Amino acid sequence: MKRSLVAAAAVFSVALGGAIPAEASAIPDFPVPKVFGTTFQADPDHDFTKRISPRKDGILRGWITHVSTGQVEYEPIKWMRDKHTEGYFVGPPEGHVSAYASPVAKGVVFLSAFGCSARTVGITVDKRGLGAKRCSRKVLLARVKKVRRPSLITVYRGEIVKLQEIYTP
Repeated sequence: MKRSLVAAAAVFSVALGGAIPAEASAIPDFPVPKVFGTTFQADPDHDFTKRISPRKDGILRGWITHVSTGQVEYEPIKWMRDKHTEGYFVGPPEGHVSAYASPVAKGVVFLSAFGCSARTVGITVDKRGLGAKRCSRKVLLARVKKVRRPSLITVYRGEIVKLQEIYTP
């Protein structure tokens, strides 16, 4: 009985291993910031006086502000409470330098909160309000060209390897 349980567990783990894309399994487990955090995430070792460059490895609560050939620019965001609504995300104030730039990895994991197609109507989120529908890199780049979406942006070795949208009504 013990041997069959061990064998079944081994088969199950191999099956799961095959189901996870190589890119996703290679990403380290970075600490996840509060989804609706009310302060900007610090990056104390980043030198903003030099050219725009990638953020250190980890997860940033932010949004993409510009898409150009080969890379995207992004900045940190924070949640602002509001007297009349639940709140909203804001970027740094005008003139505050805290932007980053990184290429989007070929095998980026993009988890959408709104599905992959403009024709699809519906919300695809987990219990924390984070995107759960995997979409292509092409969909990601097309979407961020049109609208700023709050997201958890994972940077690893200078590239954006994962982007998970945050649902806001």
